[in-house]
Amino acid sequence: MAAMTPTTRYPDRAEGTGEPATGAPARTPARRPRPRPRIRRGAVLALAGAYFLIPLVASFVFTVHVPGQGITFEAYTELLSADGFTESLLLSLGLAAATIALSLLLAVPALVAVRIGSPRLRPVVEVMCMLPLVVPPIALVTGITTVLRWGPEHLSRTPLYQTFIAVQNEKFPVVLVLAYTVLALPFVHRSLDAGLRALDVPTLVEAARSCGASWPYVVLRVLLPNLRASLAGAAFLTLALVLGEFTIASLLGFQPFAVWIVSISGAQARMSVAVSILSLLITWLLLIALSRAGTAPSTTAAAPSTTSRKES
Repeated sequence: MAAMTPTTRYPDRAEGTGEPATGAPARTPARRPRPRPRIRRGAVLALAGAYFLIPLVASFVFTVHVPGQGITFEAYTELLSADGFTESLLLSLGLAAATIALSLLLAVPALVAVRIGSPRLRPVVEVMCMLPLVVPPIALVTGITTVLRWGPEHLSRTPLYQTFIAVQNEKFPVVLVLAYTVLALPFVHRSLDAGLRALDVPTLVEAARSCGASWPYVVLRVLLPNLRASLAGAAFLTLALVLGEFTIASLLGFQPFAVWIVSISGAQARMSVAVSILSLLITWLLLIALSRAGTAPSTTAAAPSTTSRKES
């Protein structure tokens, strides 16, 4: 039997050496296949979907199935003509829009100023914005009620008397906007603070100012486009809060959409559940629109011309 040479036993090795022969492919160690997480993710998503969808499906079945009559959609056909439906929905949407505008108008300049000029005040601003999470809504509405009663009694001979009356107008209660703004501050602060931390704000501001841009131009055309996702997130949370808030509006005697749903729940149970389902759909559509607005690609703003640059 012929003796086997190293080259015969290991054709991929050069004779007399342990190195791979020229032109022979090097062997790589076999890798064990890692377990794919798709199955686990799918199971988690399926459980989460069942957790949210099963109650909605059961509620929908309750609204369309009447014992002894079968399937009927009277709860939805009578909904649009129900007394107070359109007015309460439009009131809640108007309050949400005003609350979003006021909360962003208060939070954006304050956080930008703290980020640029006074970083040491950041913990103070954060504590002040987080206080509404500590104060219960019932305590907040008690304080608001006390002030609204005290004002007309002691300021009846001053111009502020008309102010106290105007903020309690039932068609558009400004006092609810102020209360909702306080409640929304923690969520607005968190969203905007996360967006500002992801940006190099001092560098952006210095670059824009060195090009001759004014402070309003820096905020509106440099910082806000980079904070689009954070602004959309803040508006997202504020809208959900206003559309679902019940305690403050009910105790102050106003009737936005959430209070109207509860007011008809005793007499027309199926219609109240149908309104709840419809409100969820409206809220989801609005939130999807806000999320699309936050993730849409922003166009690059044109640099300010030499003639329009103004130093602040």
